[in-house]
Amino acid sequence: MRKLSEQKIVRIVSLLKEGKPLPEDYKAILFDIKREYELIYAGKEREEDILADTMAVPLQGVKTFRNGKSGNGWTNMLIFGDNLQVLKTLLQMKQEGKLKNADGMPGVRLICIDPPFATRQEFRGSQDQKAYQDKIAGAMFLEFLRKRLVFLRELLSENGSIYVHLDWKKGHYVKVLIDEVLGEQNFRHDIIWKRTTAHSNVNMLGIIHDVIYLYTRSQDFIWNKQFEKYSDSFLSTHYQRVDEKGRFTDDNLIAPGTGGYVYEWKGVTKSWRCPKETMERWEKEGKLYYTKQGVARFKRYLEEMPGVSLQDLWLNINPINSQAIEATGYPTQKPEALLDRIIKASSTPGDLVLDCFAGSGTTLAVAEKLGRQWIGVDCGKLAIYTIQKRLLNIAESKDLENPKKKYGKPCKLFTLYNSGLYDYRMIKELPWEQYRDFALKLFQCRDERHEISKIELDGYLGADSVMVFNYQKHPNAVLDRGFIDDLHKYLGDKIGRRFFIIAPAASVRFLEDYIEKGKTKYFILRIPYSIIEEIHKRGFSKIKQPVSEMDVNDTVDAVGFDFIQVPTVECKYFIANKKGQLELGSGTKECVIKIERFESKVISRKPLEFANLETLSMVMLDYDFDGEVFDLDDVFYAEDLKKNGYEVRFAEDKGKKQIMVIYIDIFGNEKREIKTLSDFNGKRKR
Repeated sequence: MRKLSEQKIVRIVSLLKEGKPLPEDYKAILFDIKREYELIYAGKEREEDILADTMAVPLQGVKTFRNGKSGNGWTNMLIFGDNLQVLKTLLQMKQEGKLKNADGMPGVRLICIDPPFATRQEFRGSQDQKAYQDKIAGAMFLEFLRKRLVFLRELLSENGSIYVHLDWKKGHYVKVLIDEVLGEQNFRHDIIWKRTTAHSNVNMLGIIHDVIYLYTRSQDFIWNKQFEKYSDSFLSTHYQRVDEKGRFTDDNLIAPGTGGYVYEWKGVTKSWRCPKETMERWEKEGKLYYTKQGVARFKRYLEEMPGVSLQDLWLNINPINSQAIEATGYPTQKPEALLDRIIKASSTPGDLVLDCFAGSGTTLAVAEKLGRQWIGVDCGKLAIYTIQKRLLNIAESKDLENPKKKYGKPCKLFTLYNSGLYDYRMIKELPWEQYRDFALKLFQCRDERHEISKIELDGYLGADSVMVFNYQKHPNAVLDRGFIDDLHKYLGDKIGRRFFIIAPAASVRFLEDYIEKGKTKYFILRIPYSIIEEIHKRGFSKIKQPVSEMDVNDTVDAVGFDFIQVPTVECKYFIANKKGQLELGSGTKECVIKIERFESKVISRKPLEFANLETLSMVMLDYDFDGEVFDLDDVFYAEDLKKNGYEVRFAEDKGKKQIMVIYIDIFGNEKREIKTLSDFNGKRKR
C-alpha cells in the first residue's frame, strides 16, 4: 500500500465512521493489484492515483443549438476543454445515472478515438500544407494516452467497445498499454486500414496503412455483422452466368468427406450438403442447375447475396482529399465511410457514442446520421468551430448510403459547453442553486449540506467544511476580516484545522489566501480567481491553442480551471491591391486587417510577461455572419500571419453583409468583432 496523503486518510476515516461506502476511486489505493506483466516507462502513474487525483471540472453551457428535435430528452454534447478533466466529469455523470444508452444501460456504448500519433511524421492537409507534427514523444505520449484510456474504460458500458486509431510507429506500444488497461482477453481485432495514398521515402517502403485496435469492456459485446460489396474482378470470375432471374453462380451441393445427407436425387445417389426437403424447395424455386452428368448444383443469385463478410483488412475506404465533398479543411480529417463502418458494427440506434479527440467531428457527424447519441470533446477552438459548422450544415452533407444525395435532415439538439475555461459573466447570472452547484464542483467539493452551531454549510472539501458565500441573498455584504472574526466565534472550537469559503473575488476585502484564527485557517476560494497550492498538488496549467497548422494536434495536459479574459486587439482595416498586382482592377482588390496590437490578460500568481502579438494563436473569419451563429469560413494561423506582417487578407468579394472576426489567443480566449465592407473602404493602399 502506498503512503496516503493526510487529506485522503482523514476522508477515509470520516466515511468509515459515518458508515458510508468508499468511492470507487479508493478501491486500489488501499490494496495493490499486481499484474503478470506490464509496460514500464518513466513517469508511469498508478491507475488508482489517476482516477483519484484527476480534477473534475464543471461544464458551463454556452449555447444550445435547436436545429432539430431530440427524441428522448437527451441533448448531444460538444465540449471545449482538456479531455482528461472532462472524462473525470463524465465519469461522475455516469455514476449519477446521467449517461445511458437506448436500452437504459449506463455508460457509453461506443468510444472512437484518433489520438495524436506522436511520430514527428509530417502529414499533408488542406492546400498541401503540413497538417501537423506531433511533439509528444516516447514515455510522455504513452502516459498521456494511458491516463485517458483508464477513464475511457470506466466510462464504457458493460457491453461497450472502444476503437483506437494509431499509426505504424506507436501502435505496438499502445497495444500493450490497452492490454493492461482493458485486459488482453478483451482484445478483438487489429484492423488494418489501407489508405490509397502513401507517405513514402526513397530509402524505405511506402507507408500505406494505419491500425485500428478494437477492444471491448467484457466478453459480452454488441457486434452487427457487415458485408462489403463484391469487387468487379470477383463478379467477373464468379457471377458469369445469367438467366431470366439475373446473374448467378452455381455452388457444389455434394458434401465433402463422409458427412452430409445420402439419398438419390434425379437418378444420382450422393452424399448431399442439404436434406431432400431443401432440394425439393429449391427445385420449385428454380434454384437448381444440373451438369451434363445430371448432378444438381445450387444457383446463387447475385441480388440475394449481401456481399463478402467484412474482414480485418479494409481496402476500399479512401482518405479525405481537399476536393472531397465532405472535406472541412481540418488537418487529419478521417472519412465518414470509416466511422460509418465502425459505428454500425458496435452500436445500435439510440446508443451513446463518445470521441474525446473530436478533431473535425467525423465521429459525431456520422453518429448523428446513424441515429446515435453523441459526446464530443476537444481542447482546440479550431476543432470546436469546425464541428459546430459541420453539424449545423449537416443537412447539406452527403447521405451515407447514397453519396450522390444530400443527407437532408437538420441535426438534433446539441449544447456547446466550456470546461476549464469559463465565462464568469454567465456564472454570475445563474440562479442561486445552479451557482452553488457550479461553485462546489469548481473546487472539487462534495455537495453535502450540514449545520454547525446553527450555521448552514454547503459541503466538504476532503473532511473540511465548505461554505458558499451567498452574495445574491446579501448583495451588500462583504467578506472581510470582521466576517471571519464573527464566523470564528461560532465555529472556532467545532471545526478542524481548515475551513473553506467560496466567494466572488469582488466580495472579498483582503488579499491573503487564508486568515488564521487560533488552530484554524479560513481559506477563501475566490471566483473567478483562486490558485491555492495547499488544496492542489500541482500548479494550474492552461489549455494551449496552436499557432500553426502543424501544431493543430499538439496536446498538452491542462490542470485546473481559468476564466475568460478578453484580449486587447487593435487593428487597421483597409482595401489594398492583391499581393503581386500593380494596378487595381477586377479581382485584384483585397480586404486587409492589419493587426497592430494583440495582448492577453493573464491572471497568475507568478507574473507572466508577453511581447506584443506573442500570444496570438489564430484569426477566424465568417464572411457571411447571420448575426446569431459563427459559421467558420477561414482560419489564419499566427505563424503565417507573422511572415506576412500580421496582415489578414481576403478577396473583397468574399465579404457579404457582415463579417465576423474572432481573434484567439494561445490560452483559448477570444475577441470578437463584426465588420462590414464599409469598415474597409475608409483607406486604400497600393
